[in-house]
Amino acid sequence: MIKAVRGTRDILPPDSALFELVEERAREVFHLYNFQEIRTPIFEDTQLFSRSVGEETDIVGKEMFTWEDKARAQSEKAQSLTLRPENTAGVVRAYIEHKLGDKGQLQKLYYIGPQFRRERPQKGRYRQFYQIGAEVIGPPSAGSESPARDAEVIEMLAALLDRVGIKGSTLQLNSVGCANDRAKYNEALRAALKPVVGQMCVDCQRRAETNPLRVLDCKVPEDQPIIAKLPKISDYLDEPCREHFAEVKKILDAVGVKYEVNERMVRGLDYYTRTTFEFTHGGLGAQSALLGGGRYDGLSEALGGPKAPGIGFALGLDRFVIALQSETQSAQTPSVKAFIAPLGDGMNAAAAKLARELRAQGVALDLGDESFRLKKSFEAAERAGAQFVIIVGENEVKADAFAVKDIKSGEQRTVARAELVQALKANP
Repeated sequence: MIKAVRGTRDILPPDSALFELVEERAREVFHLYNFQEIRTPIFEDTQLFSRSVGEETDIVGKEMFTWEDKARAQSEKAQSLTLRPENTAGVVRAYIEHKLGDKGQLQKLYYIGPQFRRERPQKGRYRQFYQIGAEVIGPPSAGSESPARDAEVIEMLAALLDRVGIKGSTLQLNSVGCANDRAKYNEALRAALKPVVGQMCVDCQRRAETNPLRVLDCKVPEDQPIIAKLPKISDYLDEPCREHFAEVKKILDAVGVKYEVNERMVRGLDYYTRTTFEFTHGGLGAQSALLGGGRYDGLSEALGGPKAPGIGFALGLDRFVIALQSETQSAQTPSVKAFIAPLGDGMNAAAAKLARELRAQGVALDLGDESFRLKKSFEAAERAGAQFVIIVGENEVKADAFAVKDIKSGEQRTVARAELVQALKANP
């Protein structure tokens, strides 16, 4: 028997209903904040990620699904392609390629779709996983550098969590400064790590030389006491970055979004600058990050584009669903208003006609078969979550009026075809 590849999974009902619920709520919230959808390719040129995410990140170094595209002209070198491990780089690539900056306004874009990383499969982490994300990017003249944009994105996420029903989250906030700040901080980390790095994990020993900031991403428990004693990024921020971060916090205070400053949080991607943030949730266990993001003011230039500061986030749908379920909220299969039960030979056509009429007027329903006995139709209606059963028999078709039975109350009445929609919608 052929099974799903390790690290992938089929999302079946009723779990798929909860995925759909989160996606619907996200689209509603994005609309309120004037975001529009963008859909980028599932695979990109590998250079896009090595130049944006960072050569020394675990994503680029260990986790990408990459292959050589040899189906090109013989005179051309094979192109290295990668299934996207994250979507920000693709959005910025599209921003540059399509000259969206020429419009002179902020581009507020969101996406929903699969990403791919060669991670060790575990609860909430899959090799094909699903993300919802958004980016605000544009020329500085459009206000893209403003701390108000950072605060708006974070406040929008707090609103999304409320709308979906996640109450037990914690917002962690930090600033990783500008490129100059990070260069100074990296040197301070390198110096502080030199006498102790031999006591740390193999990955940290490598990171301490190539990119010391990545040491702060380490999740090895034995390394945490060492990491806790390392210098703090806040001591290396220049005055503009301090002011920017202070303004972000001021706006969040004004709108009532609570947060904790976590000076060890740098996020796992090299393109972040200034504001970084994560929402964490206790229902996710040790890997508690629910969603996160940050500012990436130099990413467009790093990819050969114009100056286009931006900020964005990504939400892992798989982990989001686990957080919802941990708060005792189960997935609800979308229920139908009615179940049409054809009764007797030759009634399938009449039932199908009625179903088409009702669906055209916005009534969600399921349709039985004339071969079903009435008891089987009622059982099927209950499994479908229907509120009513509409019986379509020879007498009902002649009278152009149908027996409508409320499954819960057992009440049954006859309703004329012209009044069916009103009668069904009158019962929410």
